[in-house]
Amino acid sequence: MEKVAIGIIGGSGLYDFAGIEIIEEVQLETPFGPTSDAIVVASFQGRRVAFLPRHGRGHRFNPSQVPYRANLWALKKLGVFWCVTVSAVGSLRAEIVPEHFVIPDQIIDRTYKRANTFFDDMAVHVGFANPYDPSLRQLLLAACRDEGITVHDGGTYVCMEGPLFSTRAESEMHRAWGASLIGMTALPEAKLARELEMAYATIALATDYDCWHDEIVNVEMVVQHVHNNVENVQRVLRRLIPEIPLGSEATHEASRALAGAIMTAPALVPATTRESMGLVLDKYLPE
Repeated sequence: MEKVAIGIIGGSGLYDFAGIEIIEEVQLETPFGPTSDAIVVASFQGRRVAFLPRHGRGHRFNPSQVPYRANLWALKKLGVFWCVTVSAVGSLRAEIVPEHFVIPDQIIDRTYKRANTFFDDMAVHVGFANPYDPSLRQLLLAACRDEGITVHDGGTYVCMEGPLFSTRAESEMHRAWGASLIGMTALPEAKLARELEMAYATIALATDYDCWHDEIVNVEMVVQHVHNNVENVQRVLRRLIPEIPLGSEATHEASRALAGAIMTAPALVPATTRESMGLVLDKYLPE
C-alpha cells in the first residue's frame, strides 16, 4: 500500500468535507491489540491522509480505555509522520471562550492508569520538553487564522484521567498551576507519538469553562459545542493538508527522537520488542 504521511486523530466525521475522496478503510493488526476503529484512508489535493476516530464510531471508548498504543502504532505502520489531533477541552481561562480554538504548546500529565510507553521491557528515555511539534503548531495556527477562526497561540493542557469531570478544587488547582485547558485524551497519545518519532500537534476545541466558572459541565453541552465547530475544523484541515511539507520528514527533528534515548544494551533488548517496535528501533540497533 502507498504510504500515508499525514494522520488525523479525532471524531469520525472529520473526513466528510468537499474535495476529499475516500480511498479505502484499513484495519491493521498491531502488537497492542485492535485500533479504536478502522482507519479511513482518503485523498485531498493529491495527498493521502489517514483518519482515525479516537473513541471509535459511536464513541465506544472512554478516555481511559482508548487503545492509544494500537492507534499510534497502526498509523506509523501506514507511514504517518505528521500527526494532527482534534480534542474537546474545558477552558481554564476567561479569554478562551467556548468554541474558540487553541493550539497548545505544553501538557501536564494527571493520568495514572494508562499504558504510556511502547517500551515496557527496556529503558528508553525520550526527550519531551516540547510535547507539541513547533513547526506543525505554526501550520495549524496559520490555517486557523487564514480561515478567520478565533485561535489562541499556546497554552498548557492538563490531561486528567477521567472519566468524571473535575471537582471545583481540582479546577482551581489547575488554574493556579497556570494551565489553560483541561482534557482527557492528550496523554499518553503525545508521548507515544514522540516515541514513534512523529511530529504531533493538537487542535483543542473549547467546549465549556470547566467548573471553576460556576458552570456545571455536562455531555450535552460538550457535544453541542463540538457539533457547532465541526465545519470549522474541516475548513482548517482543508487549509492545512496542502501546506504540510511532505518530503522533509528525514530532516525534521521529530525523526530523531530516539537518538541517544535508548539505554538498554542492544544484546539485552527482548526479541519480541525488536520485532514489534522494529518500525523505529531498526535504525538504532545493530543486527
